[in-house]
Amino acid sequence: MRRFEGRVALVTAGAQGIGAAVARRIADEGGSVVVTDLQKEKVAQVAAEIGEQAIGLRVDVTSRDDVDAAVAAAVERFGRLDVLVNNAGGCIVTSVPEDTTAEEFHRQLDLTLVGASRCIQAALPHLVKTRGNVVTISSVNGLAAFGNIEYSAAKAGQIAMTVNYAARYGGLGVRFNVVAPGTIRTPNWDNQPDTLERFAPMYPLGRVGEPEDIAAAVAFLASDDAAWITGHTLPVEGGILTGPGLFDLATTGPFRKEY
Repeated sequence: MRRFEGRVALVTAGAQGIGAAVARRIADEGGSVVVTDLQKEKVAQVAAEIGEQAIGLRVDVTSRDDVDAAVAAAVERFGRLDVLVNNAGGCIVTSVPEDTTAEEFHRQLDLTLVGASRCIQAALPHLVKTRGNVVTISSVNGLAAFGNIEYSAAKAGQIAMTVNYAARYGGLGVRFNVVAPGTIRTPNWDNQPDTLERFAPMYPLGRVGEPEDIAAAVAFLASDDAAWITGHTLPVEGGILTGPGLFDLATTGPFRKEY
């Protein structure tokens, strides 16, 4: 398939895991890609592996100057912007919610929720010109109780923000959608290999997800195959939202305080 021929995508947090898989998938389907990440060397390597149709930039999504510069670089290099993939974020609060400080909560929101908003604001004028679209990588944490309360609140906020943007800008031809992954095998789990094995049986499909599972869903929503889909959240989660393992997964791990 060449669904992104002549189109340009900007992918945040693209140095590894889901972001890198999304960038490769869009490039494999003919698109040009601006891959951004805090990890300068790694994102440059991903772009080099993709080839001439990609550039890698160090970008901090908590900085509006960085985000503006990345969008400007995309348009300068490739002449347009058609797709924004908001993938930057992460669980940065390590305390139980009863002990979380306001500063920690604000940092979580600034990275995951406000960071996505900054990227949308910077990209929107160009997406209006191309009748483009935004795909934001949220999480099943934004849809059900899996713990990690601050992270989950930020992810739920992404979903609410997407619905409102979709309603506001649909008349201008700009689409906004969300992919909500379950547990995905990314480098974030490298120091916890046993955890993924423990989680796998909780999923009705019997495994955790791979970055390519998410990349396939993003490519669908960002392409013309989804031309009449906006304001929706697509869970890509191996059935965990329907299965009995939901409670087990939500009540394990370091984010529960014993009394």
